[in-house]
Amino acid sequence: MDGLANAAGHEDRHAPLKDYCRGLLLPGERKSIEPMAARLNPDNVQAARQSLHHLVAKAPWSDECLLSRVRSEVLPAMQKHGPVVAWIVDDTGFPKKGKHSVGVTRQYCGQVGKQENCRVAVSLSVATWSSSLPIAYRLYLPKDWAEDYDRRGKTEVPAEVEFKTKPEIALEQIRAAVAAKVAKGVVLADAAYGINTDFRETLTELQLQYVVGVQSTMTVWEPGKQPLPAQPSGKMGRPPRLLRRTANHQPVSVKQLAVSLPATAYKEVTWREGTDRNLRSRFAAVRVRPAHRDYWKSEPHAEEWLLIEWPKGEPEPAKYWISTLAPGTKCCRSRKSAEK
Repeated sequence: MDGLANAAGHEDRHAPLKDYCRGLLLPGERKSIEPMAARLNPDNVQAARQSLHHLVAKAPWSDECLLSRVRSEVLPAMQKHGPVVAWIVDDTGFPKKGKHSVGVTRQYCGQVGKQENCRVAVSLSVATWSSSLPIAYRLYLPKDWAEDYDRRGKTEVPAEVEFKTKPEIALEQIRAAVAAKVAKGVVLADAAYGINTDFRETLTELQLQYVVGVQSTMTVWEPGKQPLPAQPSGKMGRPPRLLRRTANHQPVSVKQLAVSLPATAYKEVTWREGTDRNLRSRFAAVRVRPAHRDYWKSEPHAEEWLLIEWPKGEPEPAKYWISTLAPGTKCCRSRKSAEK
């Protein structure tokens, strides 16, 4: 606890930070300031409330410094039981009533599985096969909030905070982890991030492998195929460089490809024990080239794995992932990473 207190900076914040952490750990469903103050100091609730409120709302401590301190203490202990195997990008929705809490708007909320009034935070966690640790956490500020200067002023949103998409926030967190020399792992993310071509290409530029979800509409070139090379113009001047498609030479959606594969392409894989049974399903893994806007490129996208889950008895595939794991990677390892 002393390490966290020191990371908060000024000595005046040390005792309130320790009290706040104790309040989060003590029994009690409500973890807002008022009920925590009552549990921490029942004889002087007002003083405890003011101290906690100042720490949370006014004191200029850095959450990045605190998370860095936690990482420096916890990650080495995790690594004693196994190496880091994954960096997990995720977002968490917090259902919320009203419209005054910073970032609250109607958007998809994972907790309820539908569009709901909520706030969303983007996080980056490092994981071994047995444990995980959040190392970055940032509130997503929707565009309508970022551009509403009246609400920003009332809630004291810092002027330097601008609108960023969730993939952009995630990439900032990943770049910071690379700069801090955090032990690398395969980047895992769902389709909200994986469908973003810039997100995937930046991971490759950072020399990070990934297994990310994609939507069924993503287009790829079938195994063994790629866009046509530029066609010579036969004229003077700079020769054409852009790749081509023709009416008879087009990419397909990953769903179209999945449906076209023979039944023998799908293998049943068991990847871990569930509560009452082993978790298993049918998977196919094929090498493809992403096709997104490759007609503006002079070289085709590199080959990647397309991993498809088609549960037995279902009318169509359930999930799709794209991955830059090595060509020799077995399907079961790809699946285990995808489900991490």
